[in-house]
Amino acid sequence: GVTLNTGTGIITMNNASLAEDTSVAFVLTDSAIAATDAVIVVHESGGTLGAYSFAATAAAGSVTISVHNNTPGALAEAIVLRFIVIKSVNA
Repeated sequence: GVTLNTGTGIITMNNASLAEDTSVAFVLTDSAIAATDAVIVVHESGGTLGAYSFAATAAAGSVTISVHNNTPGALAEAIVLRFIVIKSVNA
């Protein structure tokens, strides 16, 4: 897991091997995130650009971030992610 308390930030992943067509998820604990917020995750730098896709599911005080290897081979890269919290409410 990762802990930050800000509306935007950078996370550097470790370079553990991620098999082809496989996802891994981790929790970012962040007091700036509400369950109704949208969290955008992008590949900032490092590793093979375009090889990954991302999903983020917000909860009160955290977000679960999933990273998926879209390639036909394993990757072991320390990719850098940028996350941005977009404040939102249910109307």
